[in-house]
Amino acid sequence: MDEFDDIHASQDGTVFRDVIMLALMGFMVIVVILLPHLNPPENAADIDPPGNLIVEVRWPDGLDADVDLWVKAPGERPIGYSNQSGRVFNLLRDDLGKKDDSTGLNYEIAFSRGTPRGEYTVNLHLYNNQRASDLPVSATVAVKMKRPSDGKTTEILIREAVLRHVDEETTVARFTLDENGRLLPDSINDLPRKLRRMG
Repeated sequence: MDEFDDIHASQDGTVFRDVIMLALMGFMVIVVILLPHLNPPENAADIDPPGNLIVEVRWPDGLDADVDLWVKAPGERPIGYSNQSGRVFNLLRDDLGKKDDSTGLNYEIAFSRGTPRGEYTVNLHLYNNQRASDLPVSATVAVKMKRPSDGKTTEILIREAVLRHVDEETTVARFTLDENGRLLPDSINDLPRKLRRMG
């Protein structure tokens, strides 16, 4: 009788372990199936960028050229690769062309904290170009404003620029914002103003 009880107890233990393992495996399968649905990735186009004023420059992807964005807000030093943060603007990306870049995308972007009244300047500087055959380098600058009323971002200015040689700096846009952060349309111009050496 003792031998029969030992065999029966051993079978009960094996059955219990098998049931527990099957339940655990079933739970793990459910978790693996549900994981991608718990936090779906957001579409980058639906994400509102931070900052009140956004200045972005894009030039042809894959081009091994270092185009630098320089911005100046009223009453502060210019912001660029050698001075990446100030009271108003921060340069969030200093793109060096293909160097240390796994994406091949060419862009730089600066964000402001607030929109003080006065004149803003946006310049581009061709710091480096690895292949002379890639000259001139064309770039697009977009300036966007986040409306305080609803948080939506609207494009207030878009400009094209052509950089013809290394070390060229060009003023893409100068514009004035009023005390409420609104663009004064008659203020838009591209009168040259050097920023890089000021920064």
